[in-house]
Amino acid sequence: MPPNKNVLFIMCDQLRWDYLSCYGHPHLHTPNIDALAARGVRFNRAYVQSPICGPSRMSFYTGRYVRSHGSSWNNFPLKVGELTLGDHLRPLGVDTVLVGKTHMKADKEGMERYGIDEGTVIGARLAECGFDVFERDDGLHPDSGYAPNPRYNDYLRTRGYTEENPWNTRSNAVVPDNADESGLGWFLKYSNRPANVAEEDSETPYLTRRFMDFVNERPDDSPWLCHLSFIKPHWPYIVPAPYHNMYGPETWLPPVRSEQERQNPHPVYDAFMQARVSQSFAREEVRNTVMPAYMGLIKQIDDQMGHLLAFMRDKHLMDNTMIVFTSDHGDYLGDHWLGEKELFHDPSVRVPLIVYDPSPEADATRGTVSEELVEGIDLAATFQEYFGGEAIPHRLEGRSLLPLLHGVTPDDWREFAFSEYDYSATPARSLLKQSPSECRLIMAVSRQWKYVYAENFQPMLFNLENDPEELYDLGDQAEYAEILATLKDVVFAWSRKQNQRITTSDQDIIGMDGGAEEAGILIGYWDEGELQPDSA
Repeated sequence: MPPNKNVLFIMCDQLRWDYLSCYGHPHLHTPNIDALAARGVRFNRAYVQSPICGPSRMSFYTGRYVRSHGSSWNNFPLKVGELTLGDHLRPLGVDTVLVGKTHMKADKEGMERYGIDEGTVIGARLAECGFDVFERDDGLHPDSGYAPNPRYNDYLRTRGYTEENPWNTRSNAVVPDNADESGLGWFLKYSNRPANVAEEDSETPYLTRRFMDFVNERPDDSPWLCHLSFIKPHWPYIVPAPYHNMYGPETWLPPVRSEQERQNPHPVYDAFMQARVSQSFAREEVRNTVMPAYMGLIKQIDDQMGHLLAFMRDKHLMDNTMIVFTSDHGDYLGDHWLGEKELFHDPSVRVPLIVYDPSPEADATRGTVSEELVEGIDLAATFQEYFGGEAIPHRLEGRSLLPLLHGVTPDDWREFAFSEYDYSATPARSLLKQSPSECRLIMAVSRQWKYVYAENFQPMLFNLENDPEELYDLGDQAEYAEILATLKDVVFAWSRKQNQRITTSDQDIIGMDGGAEEAGILIGYWDEGELQPDSA
């Protein structure tokens, strides 16, 4: 491995796969992200392992499915001992650093049980999802539980924003028109008004500059992986001028939904349609107010990507740094009568994924599009191989993307991608009268089918070839009984795979063959003669 090989791992929060011009959006032009795609591979069928922030990110960082790492909802701690990117890459000599969001909740109970102090290097890494923190910024909304490093507020105060929490009252708020208005961006009615902060002081430019600070402050050229994790375009849907009014009604894509979807819907789907955020986004007034902000936030990210890529060129980092651009999940924006994310329609579970590999082996695939099914957990295995590590499939459940980046599709590449959702912490559990352990959904998606297993309920089924917009659920139709049974078997076979034996590899086990006899441990032999090679 060259001594200065690096990875810049960029993640947006709640960015839909289809809201970039390189993915086909006709009005939201993202030339800088498109330029990255022109230098790398754009994966068109990338799926996250859970359609909500925390568990999706924990899968990215561990390289493991949610059923394996166990952090199945926001604020559910990642257990002590779960290996993350830092654990895999530091033995290879790679610094693994965070700038931005992880949404990780530390397992403080586990750390206390084992006497691990958060103030130590090991304790800090366990509390920060395995990263060395250059700057963590999960958003500073009050009582969020995700404000361990409030440097952004400190920065805002140096810029003259003197409130107690200027993140809340300036970066994510507007100037009230009258005394009856709070101006806080939590209220969707303010989304089409400019944030009460200068554009250069808003979150996305700030985090971009902090990545540049990280590079400039490094004492040497030793290898690094930096996770630059933007907070936006996640709500609050609010963006500073001039981005707040760049996109008028003629640029908005119509919502993908039909009245048929509300006729006898799947019970779980129906419960999520009843959520407050879904009821809001079903109203045209709400959607029309939010759309300019959501699109403006993405445009701002693209502009910052332009600054970032220029910086990388100036620092001569484009020749030795892999760049990954992705998102932790999408956003319904009123599609399918839903708001937020959480279920498994493509607007929620499918994400953009662009990978630029600077190595000569990737020259043949530059500017190409891959239609192979890929998963968020594939990135950890990709980084492991990129930095010269050997494959560790008993620990990393994803698969390295390097063969695809180098123009080779393995014969045994996956036929299905999987995602999971534990909705026990949502109002849907009470509406459906389910116990927490029953609130499990599992998606299996192939090129043609998307199947969702729902504990205690019928499955959902979509034929993606005939119904790419996923408007017609076939899960209750008898004529699809055979395909439903087949896909249920696929889900159950996946769920039975070995996923907890991370301390001993398959090769270790194969190497044990005959070891007991060689060590003089003789079990089941009648007499000494059976030890002779020809006694069989």
